[in-house]
Amino acid sequence: MKRTVQDLPADDLKGRRVLVRVDYNVPLEDDGGVADTTRLEASLPTLRYLLEREARPVLLSHLGRPKGAFEARFSLEPVAPVLERLLGATVQFAGPCDSRAAGDTSRTLGAGVVLLLENTRFHPGEKKNDPALSERLGDLGDAFVNDAFGSMHRAHASTVGVTEFLRPAVAGLLVQRELDALGRLRNDPGDPFVVAFGGAKITDKIDLLRLFTERADRLLVGGAMANTFLKAQGLPTGRSLVEEEALDVARDALRAAPQKILLPADLVVISDLSSDDPEVLVVPADGIPEGFAAVDIGPQTRDRFSREARGARTFFWNGPMGLFERDPYAAGTISVARATAEATEKGAFTVIGGGDSASAIRRAGLESRVSHVSTGGGAALEFLARGTLPGVEALDDA
Repeated sequence: MKRTVQDLPADDLKGRRVLVRVDYNVPLEDDGGVADTTRLEASLPTLRYLLEREARPVLLSHLGRPKGAFEARFSLEPVAPVLERLLGATVQFAGPCDSRAAGDTSRTLGAGVVLLLENTRFHPGEKKNDPALSERLGDLGDAFVNDAFGSMHRAHASTVGVTEFLRPAVAGLLVQRELDALGRLRNDPGDPFVVAFGGAKITDKIDLLRLFTERADRLLVGGAMANTFLKAQGLPTGRSLVEEEALDVARDALRAAPQKILLPADLVVISDLSSDDPEVLVVPADGIPEGFAAVDIGPQTRDRFSREARGARTFFWNGPMGLFERDPYAAGTISVARATAEATEKGAFTVIGGGDSASAIRRAGLESRVSHVSTGGGAALEFLARGTLPGVEALDDA
């Protein structure tokens, strides 16, 4: 258990600078506007909690993948007015985040004002967890709150190093919710426990696959992951996306839990991924024609996967069932999203594992009808597999 911002006495917050690591790695439009405000909205409960207690929040975040130097297209400056509108409080912007100007601004910050600093990844020391940068970041606050769950699997200066120079160091409300939900999923799932895996890469989920092969009652495998499992069984996959380097992992999983792993019985396949008008077929999983590629689970598999999800007491879903970003091939993914909502209504504890599956549940308009949608893709998977993260380990124990 870790201390949270709610464990800090109100008197210790009033008038004090609180350095908050947020996750504002948001998609930007061509004109620099924010294309999706989901991550900004996720940070609002913690910011409002601090403002209500008259703290002065100073925000750190990364955006994109700059190479340790300023790049205008990755500046956080366009985020400030959007956050100001969502939060209903004045948001000042200053940068670079380790500059003297940033420190001076933080010390003169007015009541009810939030300070957003420039992209932490404009500094080469961020990803290196450089002690000098970490110490400069520590000078920006009187307490540290990490509310960037999606970045807590990285031991960077703004997530781990800063805690060497700034205490107390506690979890924000978003991180608290993530740890509670994922901890319950990992350590105390109710039976039957059903897991649905999709997406493309098995190698990103090897540890998790092994964990759930042992603990789950049923593993539903769709998306491009299923192609790799089918090929591991010696079945034809045509031109479908297959992760060749993961074939042995798939074989090992099938040997370890042949009764638990449920693969597609039928698939939607198309003749040309680049065509606007390809030939589309529904075929048995062992009958993909040469030259065709699987793009979704078929209707028989949708029904089977949906029944399994609806019958679960605990359900975890990570990864789409096909090319859901293309409407003609989204039916499998949407069917799992609907079944997840139906399971929740029946009393199941349901968790969406972030990334594309989180996008899918939002696209289906069902985000509010499941138990928890994780904001951390890689971080959620690593926490489930290992039970901790570098950014979590760095916080104060409860």
